[in-house]
Amino acid sequence: MENAFNITLQNRKILYKFLTETPKEMLLRIPDGYRNNIWWNIAHVVVTQQLLVYKLSGQPMRVDSALVDTFKKGTVPDGTATEEELNQISGLLLATAEWAQQDYENGVFSGYEEYTTSVNVTLRTVEDAIMFNVYHEGIHLGTILSLLKALKRA
Repeated sequence: MENAFNITLQNRKILYKFLTETPKEMLLRIPDGYRNNIWWNIAHVVVTQQLLVYKLSGQPMRVDSALVDTFKKGTVPDGTATEEELNQISGLLLATAEWAQQDYENGVFSGYEEYTTSVNVTLRTVEDAIMFNVYHEGIHLGTILSLLKALKRA
């Protein structure tokens, strides 16, 4: 699992760079033909990891439930973000990846509620969730790259 955690952390470093170096206006803009923005994709990966790894393992999530409600699957961005929200996600990007690895290594995850994802992958263990999360975050990195390209054309 160490490699899965490392891949997640490297991806999160890329997302952190986008979050902190992209002008806020670009983070929030939704280009024609898209349903979300860079900001939503970055916040979404943070909350999804918490849902897949922590909640389905029966453990308390390490992020606020209001954040989860705003960025979970099925939500759409409203085109806004406060500096506080941007800073909160900025602080959680690397921390949540590191916490998950520490908690895994400390044996915190003992059970798992089976869950079938929207791409028809059934997760039966926390290890399944950690591996699926790598895939999920990769999809959203690709979406962010596509959004950046579309924004630069506009």
